[in-house]
Amino acid sequence: MFRTAHAALAVALAATLACGAATAADRDGAKPRFIDDPYPSTYRPIASPPVLIRNATVLTGTGQRLDGADVLMRDGRIVEVGQGLSADAATLVDGTGKWVTPGIIDVHSHLGVYASPGVNAHSDGNEMTSPVTANVWAEHSVWPQDPGFAAALAGGVTSLQILPGSANLVGGRGVTLKNVPATSYQAMKFPDAPWGLKMACGENPKRVYGGRGTAPGTRMGNVAGYRAAFIDAAEYLAKNTPKSRDGGKRRWWQGDGNGADSDQATGGKRDLKLDTLAGAINGDIQVHIHCYRADEMMTMLDLADEFGFKIAAFHHGVEAYKIADRLAEAGTCGALWADWWGFKMEAFDGIQENIALVDRPEGSCAIVHSDSAEGIQRLNQEAAKVIAHARLAGIEIPPERAIRWLTANAAKSLGILDRTGTLEPGKMADVVVWNRTPFSVYARAEQVYVDGARVYDLADPARQPASDFMLGHGASDRAGMTGGVE
Repeated sequence: MFRTAHAALAVALAATLACGAATAADRDGAKPRFIDDPYPSTYRPIASPPVLIRNATVLTGTGQRLDGADVLMRDGRIVEVGQGLSADAATLVDGTGKWVTPGIIDVHSHLGVYASPGVNAHSDGNEMTSPVTANVWAEHSVWPQDPGFAAALAGGVTSLQILPGSANLVGGRGVTLKNVPATSYQAMKFPDAPWGLKMACGENPKRVYGGRGTAPGTRMGNVAGYRAAFIDAAEYLAKNTPKSRDGGKRRWWQGDGNGADSDQATGGKRDLKLDTLAGAINGDIQVHIHCYRADEMMTMLDLADEFGFKIAAFHHGVEAYKIADRLAEAGTCGALWADWWGFKMEAFDGIQENIALVDRPEGSCAIVHSDSAEGIQRLNQEAAKVIAHARLAGIEIPPERAIRWLTANAAKSLGILDRTGTLEPGKMADVVVWNRTPFSVYARAEQVYVDGARVYDLADPARQPASDFMLGHGASDRAGMTGGVE
């Protein structure tokens, strides 16, 4: 009886919220106010000649492996992938014995907001002043001089999502960057990529705020906090929807229509916190949730149903294997580590086959992520660990499938799969040339292309970017300079 009533309520709520979302989409193609960007991307691809990589093993990111194949890039785009290709005036790259993949995408990074060197002055990733800080944007903390960006580039990372930390129930907006040297974060900002909304469940919020004697101090306090925030956001969304599209009938979460239900639901006055949450309800901002336990992920899926939003990905999720079918059914990705576990109670039940099991159901979306300034440099080897442990469990995962954990699936969770993540004609020419299969402990990225420009070359020191901060520092000075995250 309860589940039936809850389902009916969720349907009614989703239908009402859909009216607001449709209104936003119908306004002559204009973006909703909630996602107006006063700090737009100024990124421009680096001008480069056509490039033809010949006779390589190509993993396209679409599930295909092509042996002895060529990849043609021109004007920053993939032109063709196949055999026997030719192009006038193209720079030729001998791919014999090499492997070619799409650029790696890390969906969970704190580079720039927890920059190297890891000192307090660089600790800009957690706004630990309120349990709900949806008003803050990680991009406004990004320090482009963080040496970690160049180290990640050497590991084949061409795009990455920078997230706020996980101290809060709602930590704020994340931003997707192209991994290119720049002076401003706007010059790295992936053009027109959706923002992410960073949320966290479990131990972190209740420890941070419960330790101060304020709410939330328990997991039930966490859920109450999410619900209160989204009730305010739903009211805000409804009050900023033209009356002609409102549908007339009011729902339980909308109040009586005679003013604000709380001090956050202030009608027409703009509220940066509620802008972000309304954008998430509308589907314009991708929801990413730090969540370890299976039971809590199920609760968060119910929360999403209650308020009519979609969860793009659960991050960390050491128990995601327990609900792999449910994640696939919801269309929610699992952005996971290969083998981190046991460092706190909610991480206790991790297994090394986690990603492989999340990857098994039809419609699944498994991702290997880092959450680490060191791990981002070898995400290919983290994926290799998963392949090895899956094999020990009797699950064979071919390279053409595994590469999607680092490319296509990651792009899907960030809302940019239509532009990058696979080697398909018309997509951004974000490409890595490896010296061997990327799933080898001996694998190294020899060349990295971003929008067709060779921005990293293992054999050419002139194409091994260093941040301004590192200029003049010798190798001994650089030792131990890595970013710290929570």
